[in-house]
Amino acid sequence: MKEPYRTGTLAIVGQPNVGKSTLLNQLIGQKISITSKKPQTTRHRVTGILTTPACQYIFVDTPGFQTRHAGALNRVMNRNVTQTLADVDVIICVVEAGRCGPSDRAIFKLLPRERPVLLAINKIDRLADKSKLLPFIAQIAQEYPFAEIVPVSATSGSGSEELLKAVSQYLPVAAAMYGEDEITDRSEKFLAAELLREKLFRNLGEELPYGIAVEIERFEQEGSLRRIFAAIIVDKAAHKSIVIGKGGEKLKTMSSDARRDMEQLFGGKVYLETWVKVKSGWADDERALKSLGYE
Repeated sequence: MKEPYRTGTLAIVGQPNVGKSTLLNQLIGQKISITSKKPQTTRHRVTGILTTPACQYIFVDTPGFQTRHAGALNRVMNRNVTQTLADVDVIICVVEAGRCGPSDRAIFKLLPRERPVLLAINKIDRLADKSKLLPFIAQIAQEYPFAEIVPVSATSGSGSEELLKAVSQYLPVAAAMYGEDEITDRSEKFLAAELLREKLFRNLGEELPYGIAVEIERFEQEGSLRRIFAAIIVDKAAHKSIVIGKGGEKLKTMSSDARRDMEQLFGGKVYLETWVKVKSGWADDERALKSLGYE
């Protein structure tokens, strides 16, 4: 007898910089959520869709839950996390192999007991002493009643199939909600802004990215050509020259890198024009956040 089809929503949660976005991209097989080595790269809920002959997985990559800073932007991101936890069918909590600290335990306390929670222990490839993995699994199993614990490497893909198999048994029996070829419910305009913001995070100084946002002012499509006009929002006038760089080279390089990623994702040529605008205090202004797409 054929098994019934399953479809469900899954939240990927964890503290900043544990590899949630990289794991989402690996599971989907496509880059839809931006990544960098800096924590708090993800600011929005990004949905990724994976359809198989037996299941449709609807993943939600959330911002890392922020316990140390209390600005308006962090309040909005934390609200996204708690709302997501209340809405989904299954939760995947991500921790880093060999590390379980106060920030992780703070997130465990937010996990709803009425939802199945699977633990993905990420970055197992970076664990210098592999013999420490089993004791770590035994230790962390005492922290919360996880339905399953699966070691993975989001970077290499190790453990991804095992994680999907473990998750599938907790999805509700239901018909697929999206077409087979759909990989996200986010618009191309949103994805374009995120890809440009990723380059800013990766190429600028340690502090500057947290005062940066991207606003797509125009997005036009003519056949397979997309014309994208993007404003890079900075908090202070002094930051403008940092983003632009000497002779405009830094902005040009970041824009070119973002354009190439857009062309790969959208499957067509992209004309990208970028410039820098100053909006002082935008990250602490709820109205400004809403205008930039932070709900």
